[in-house]
Amino acid sequence: MSFTIFVIDSDPAVQQLLTQNLGQAGYAVRCFGDALTALDALERGLPEAVLLEWDLPGLSGLGVIRRWRAAPATSELPILMLSARCSEQDKVLALESGADDFICKPLAPRETIARLHAVLRRRRPAAIPGAVQVAGLRLDPQTLSVTAGERQLCLGRVEFRLLNYLMHHPGRVHSRAQLLDQVWGSHVFLDERTVDTHVGRLRNALQPSGLQGAIQTVRGSGYRFHAQC
Repeated sequence: MSFTIFVIDSDPAVQQLLTQNLGQAGYAVRCFGDALTALDALERGLPEAVLLEWDLPGLSGLGVIRRWRAAPATSELPILMLSARCSEQDKVLALESGADDFICKPLAPRETIARLHAVLRRRRPAAIPGAVQVAGLRLDPQTLSVTAGERQLCLGRVEFRLLNYLMHHPGRVHSRAQLLDQVWGSHVFLDERTVDTHVGRLRNALQPSGLQGAIQTVRGSGYRFHAQC
């Protein structure tokens, strides 16, 4: 049985390129030239992943991502953003909006398929570690929940993955480069300051529990989760 990939791109040449190469890689491909048509198709069944253009007519790719991430049925749908906008600021915006990866146009078919495979490997439930409880916090990757006692904490998707990784390695110091590889993926190229931004957001999210100090800065080295904070 072939996995289905949605390609949402207004350029027929891109649709043809991806249909041919993804088909050779063993995927079934459905192409859409705009977001609304794809949204209608999504109501009839979820694909394995979506390759999504940023500059779509009508609802933009960013608008699609935000809508899907807000809906329970599509909150974990793997999405790879395609765009000719390739500045660091554009990449960060797309990733922080909920994209799992960012691919610059013009597309290189082999790289695109390799990135798709990497995202699918990271997203498969079997690869998700089990629930963990450290320093009064309990994190459950299956339900995407973080609790402190009876208090439910509200974390963003990136902050959740960051906390998940740190809690599974308590006491260990991780450099910014290591965290980028483990949380964002080794194929995603971002400035290491991105880690600092999300650590700050994670601490803010933990503040209602009083456990924001569990995320410690180790000067000159990186960050760690300290269970005896």
